[in-house]
Amino acid sequence: MSTDFAAVEPHGQLEPLFDDVWRVVGSALMAPFMRLSRNMVVIRRGEELTLINAVRLDDAGLASLDALGRVTNVVRIGVHGMDDAFYVDRYAATRWAMPGQPALNEAAPNRVLGADGLPVRDAELFSFEHTKKPEGALLLGQDGGLLLTCDSVQHWEPMRFATAPMKLATRFMGFQHPAQIGPPWKKMMTPGGGSLRPDFDRLVQLPFRHLMGGHGGLLRDEGPAVLAESIARNFG
Repeated sequence: MSTDFAAVEPHGQLEPLFDDVWRVVGSALMAPFMRLSRNMVVIRRGEELTLINAVRLDDAGLASLDALGRVTNVVRIGVHGMDDAFYVDRYAATRWAMPGQPALNEAAPNRVLGADGLPVRDAELFSFEHTKKPEGALLLGQDGGLLLTCDSVQHWEPMRFATAPMKLATRFMGFQHPAQIGPPWKKMMTPGGGSLRPDFDRLVQLPFRHLMGGHGGLLRDEGPAVLAESIARNFG
């Protein structure tokens, strides 16, 4: 097996969110002394596991993952993708990405979200229409609706694995709010003279109760109301 993958970064254990849905709190070193927490979500349908915003696990974590089922799909809905190749190689998994996102490599089984269907049968794809780069979200129909995002919406909570300088930096940049629209993400994704408000106005209308982003914690039960407040705060 190839070993040219991103290294294992500090991470926690699989934590159940809902029936057949787990998350792992991982991390990434963005710069010296600047470690940021990040989330992977694991969805089980039958014996198949689908990974959203993949985080590479250590051997113990992989054993726990294997105990749940067989990793079949690796899904990229935003910029998080540094650990996709590891799982595609290890499990011969299919890698799914948004239309317009680059394929992992020519040898990997690559499929396009929406155009080739979806890897989870009870999921719905949301596509941002005004972002400069491809971005999406997945809505699971279970438990009143669970919305999965990458950097577009992040529900901040005390950050495991984040270094003190990173905690200060994120507070300075305006991250640490409920259902926060990522400030650097918003700046990077907004076209000149444009606005992402129409996308978020559509997003908040989806039939969901809960929200889990690529960073932060689970926003339980109050997803639409808190996201609506965040939209008003971010776009006025």
